[in-house]
Amino acid sequence: MHPIYSPAEDSFLISFAIKREIPKILVKNLNLKVLEIGSGSGIQLKSLLNSGIRKQNIFACDINPNAVKHCKKLGFNCVQSNLFENIRGKYDVILFNPPYLPEDKLEDKESGLATTGGKKGGELINKFLCQAKKYLAKGGKIFLLTSSLTKGINWKGYRKKIISKQKLFFEELYVWELWN
Repeated sequence: MHPIYSPAEDSFLISFAIKREIPKILVKNLNLKVLEIGSGSGIQLKSLLNSGIRKQNIFACDINPNAVKHCKKLGFNCVQSNLFENIRGKYDVILFNPPYLPEDKLEDKESGLATTGGKKGGELINKFLCQAKKYLAKGGKIFLLTSSLTKGINWKGYRKKIISKQKLFFEELYVWELWN
């Protein structure tokens, strides 16, 4: 049984950024369609709803079937998917709080699924960025969380800016806004 990723500093930072940024985007498009990759506990789905996104326009997926089941119980449209594998359509906003840490041989496999983004930390993010282009609507935005410990990210030509950051004991977390 895979545990659902519990919200931590990274979850709260991206939630804060969403609550601040989404209303600005909604002014231009009241019918905003949003996709969260890796919904986990559903904290971002709730933040999106509380920011004014219509529930029927919030879509989510997670690789963990327990997270999918949990988000469906919360009333959200959620499917099991490894990144965009089972996703269809285009979205105005795509968010992802990925596993972003470099591989740690001492970490157990279960915990590593939620935290490890590859040998350098950026490998899963690179896959995401490559696939996301196909699902991002014209003029759309991506909100992505990374860490100062995440190495090897290939930004795939996206324009980017840091919209939130938080210094922790051993790392700094960043929420990026990306667009074409």
